[in-house]
Amino acid sequence: MKARPFLAVVLAVALLLLSLAAGGWWLVLQRSPLQLQHQALVPPQAARFVPRQAALSLYLLTDGKQPVGYARAVAPTRERRAAVAAVAGLRDGAFAAAGLDYPGELAPWLGRELGLALLASEPGAAPDGWLLSLRSRDADGARRFLQRFWQTRSLAGTDLQISSYRGMGLISGRGALVGTTPVPIATALINDDLVLIASGRGVLEQALDVSQIDELNQAASPRFRQAVQRLGQGAALLTARPEALGSWLGLPPAFTAPGAVQELVASLRPDGRSLVLDGWLQVGPDVEPKALLPVPAAGAATGAALLEALQAPSDSLALVQQPAAWPALWQPLLAAVLQVPEGSLPAQVAAADAGPLLWSQSRQGWLLGTAADQPDPAVLDGALAAEGLIAAPLPVEGDTSVRVWTRLEAPQGGRRATRAESDQLQASLAGARSSQGRLAWWGQTLAVLQEQRDSRQPPRLRLEQVAALDLPQAPLQWAMGGERARSLLQRWSTWQLLSGLAGHPLAPGVQGLSLGLAAAPDAPPDGGAGVHLKARLGFG
Repeated sequence: MKARPFLAVVLAVALLLLSLAAGGWWLVLQRSPLQLQHQALVPPQAARFVPRQAALSLYLLTDGKQPVGYARAVAPTRERRAAVAAVAGLRDGAFAAAGLDYPGELAPWLGRELGLALLASEPGAAPDGWLLSLRSRDADGARRFLQRFWQTRSLAGTDLQISSYRGMGLISGRGALVGTTPVPIATALINDDLVLIASGRGVLEQALDVSQIDELNQAASPRFRQAVQRLGQGAALLTARPEALGSWLGLPPAFTAPGAVQELVASLRPDGRSLVLDGWLQVGPDVEPKALLPVPAAGAATGAALLEALQAPSDSLALVQQPAAWPALWQPLLAAVLQVPEGSLPAQVAAADAGPLLWSQSRQGWLLGTAADQPDPAVLDGALAAEGLIAAPLPVEGDTSVRVWTRLEAPQGGRRATRAESDQLQASLAGARSSQGRLAWWGQTLAVLQEQRDSRQPPRLRLEQVAALDLPQAPLQWAMGGERARSLLQRWSTWQLLSGLAGHPLAPGVQGLSLGLAAAPDAPPDGGAGVHLKARLGFG
């Protein structure tokens, strides 16, 4: 009997220790930078000071240290130092562009919300001003920062102007880091924990104006709040209007034309060694619903069958639903995916295909997969003949369904051709087709078709990228390897700007890129239609 109290005490102590261990582990997880992967997305408080017409706004819902800690936690051991340097360099360079020294001026007090907005002095014009919002971890950090900030610039000879606007104290002058050109800067302190820094007094006054009128600021916008709720998770929040979609995000002119795309609201979150962008693109009310690429139910099964049947290697892989029905608004994107000359065999197949089309590009050439009856090869013969292509059957061992298209050309050579040789023509292969059950495969060469037929090694990395998008019904699912992704990003002006801020090229760390595009299930509160956009950028 005496043993029972002793065992009860031991059990109680064990349970207490387990509870303490679980609580400590929970606190560690809550403070871990890996929590950025699952962080809930909430409307930023600084959005109250950002006009709804802002060309671009970006809110980082963390402090300046967590992204660096995350890069250190997920990067391979041999690449850890480079990953940390890249993220820290990008952070420091971005603040330096605004005349701020992150390690010396911001790191000791900066809290878990950073915001940047690009503003235009006139509606629809290119952005010519910026607004930076910084939240403090404590009540005194923001105030001490502003005191030191202006004291340092005053000692450097900057003339300061102190005034009041809408009950807020404003300080304006010209500031810069040592060795850089001074630029106009104005600051305000809101509720002792939010610092607003703007590229001039006029920009700051505009921010204070819209904070007083819900119909003008971003935080009270029904469209903005619905998008945040729908996205659910994210470590950063991005909004962009037409004037920024073209110049900053690289969208074709068709997207930024009046009445086309109105706004993009997107979240960014890390996922392992990938950065995921998940966004909603609102299209103007004048754009017809059919411009949003509806996907027929019958196409999903064939598309899945094409992905499952693919066996050839792939550097760039895309599954496109109804390529023949793609509207003019999205044609530039389709052309960027396929990258084939107009009038060529793959271009003609895509233009006539009313079902799903699988596009794959490798070092050996292009490969297309379609339903066996989409399109009928006989339908293409007339258009291809106009391009100088001649169709003919070609029996191949083990496959009697092969059909080839050739072009007759004069012989080319370094030496001068004889009269007999000049009367001869050579046939060059433009493409071939082979059917396998319910599917048909079109290849740039016979070797490509043979590899698709005989190989048993599917492009697992590309297929995993497509699956990770989790958009099986999407009109476009596109995945590419590191080489193609780096080539694409390095031509993007915003990527070049980010590399400049980081102080070294960012492209070498890119290992893959995937993109999905689908129609939104419901309309925004203020009308129009929406498009769901998802992208994953892989590193390491």
